[in-house]
Amino acid sequence: MDIARIERRIGVRATPDQIWALLADLPGWDRWNPIEAGLEGAIAFGGEISLTERIGGLPERRAVTRVGDWQPYSQLVWAENRGLWFRSMRYFEIEQLDQPDSCIVANGFIFSGLRGEMFFDRNRKHLRHAVDAVADAWKSAAEA
Repeated sequence: MDIARIERRIGVRATPDQIWALLADLPGWDRWNPIEAGLEGAIAFGGEISLTERIGGLPERRAVTRVGDWQPYSQLVWAENRGLWFRSMRYFEIEQLDQPDSCIVANGFIFSGLRGEMFFDRNRKHLRHAVDAVADAWKSAAEA
């Protein structure tokens, strides 16, 4: 199965604890995340997270996702089946660097299935702006 992926990685001057605290506080996402709001649910394997997705240039939509993987202070991944031949994954990663209080954070989307790849191809520009905006906002919030 082919996949399409878009990601943004950025350096952050903060500890993994500070960065993870933003991810773990689901109701607090409204304060820093420009595209995902109204998060409800639990970060647990198979846990359900519902949210409103607001990607510029695309219709706003309410999504119900399932946590596929998570490791405190390191990563959060959720997945959503969006119909026949369309699956999306959303991920956030934290990588601690050797310097104190320095990390690389990444966020991105992975789309699979025929319709997933078509969605990616049609909306690549909007998705690029979305992951860039989330990276910049996540960095600003963690460094504040």
